[in-house]
Amino acid sequence: MALARELLTYYEQDREHSRLREGRGRLEFWRTQDVLRRMLPAAPARVLDVGGGTGVHAEWLVADGYEVELLDPIPLHVERAAKLAGVTARLGDARHLPAPDASVDAVLLLGPLYHLAERVDRVRALAEARRAVRPGGLVAAATINRCAAVHDTIYLGVYPQERQRQAAHAAMRDGIMLSPGQGFPAYLHDPDEVPGEFADAGLCGAERYGLEGAFWLYGDVNDWLDDPERRRLLLDAQRSLECVPSLLGVSGHMLTIARRLDAP
Repeated sequence: MALARELLTYYEQDREHSRLREGRGRLEFWRTQDVLRRMLPAAPARVLDVGGGTGVHAEWLVADGYEVELLDPIPLHVERAAKLAGVTARLGDARHLPAPDASVDAVLLLGPLYHLAERVDRVRALAEARRAVRPGGLVAAATINRCAAVHDTIYLGVYPQERQRQAAHAAMRDGIMLSPGQGFPAYLHDPDEVPGEFADAGLCGAERYGLEGAFWLYGDVNDWLDDPERRRLLLDAQRSLECVPSLLGVSGHMLTIARRLDAP
C-alpha cells in the first residue's frame, strides 16, 4: 500500500530522530525499554522492529545482544537506522511484512498503529506480526491514548487556541487526531479497545502497560529525568502503577503485549 504523502512529508522533516532522545519524551523511551526488557525472550533472539524509525529502540536492543531487523516506510529513517552498528534496516509496511512465517522471536510495533486510522488496517498489522512470530513469541504494540491530546495541549499551553482545542476534543470522540499544521491523521485508542484488536488478529490474553502515567504531565518531569537517582525513583513509581486499570488512560502511551500461543 502506498504511503500517504502527508505522512512522508512530515517525517522527512526529521522530527522523529530526537523525539524520544530529548525532553520528556525520554520518559516514554525509558518506560518502553523497562517493560520490554522484562518481557522479551532472552538474547540472542531475533527481533523485528516494525516502524522502528531511526533506530532509537533498535540501538539498545542490539547493545543488549539481540539480532534486530528494522522496517520502516520512511526512507530517511531507514537510512539513519542502517548506520547503527548491528542493525539491519530496510523499507517495509506493517500491513505486509517481508518476513517468513514464524521466523522471529518478537515483533515490535512501536509506532505503526498510530497512523492506521482504519481498524481493519490495525488488525491486519497485528495479524502480520502474529504470522511472523514463532509460537510462544512476543508481539508488542504501542498506542496513543484517547485523552492524550487534551492532556498535551494543556501541558503545552496551546489549549486556549480554538483549533487546537477542537482537534483535541474531536480525537476524544472518534479517535482521529487532526493536529493543526501537522497534515495527517493519527489514531488515538481507547485503552479498552486494544485487546479486542489483538484478539481479532489471533493474539489472545493481551496485557496492557501504561507507559508514562501522570508523570509526563508534571511541570518538573525533565528535572526528574535529568537526575539519575530521581529518574530511577520515577521509573520505579510508574512500574508500580503500570497495570492499574483506572490509570491506563492517563498515560500518553500504552504498550500492549501478547504471545502467539498456537502452532504455525
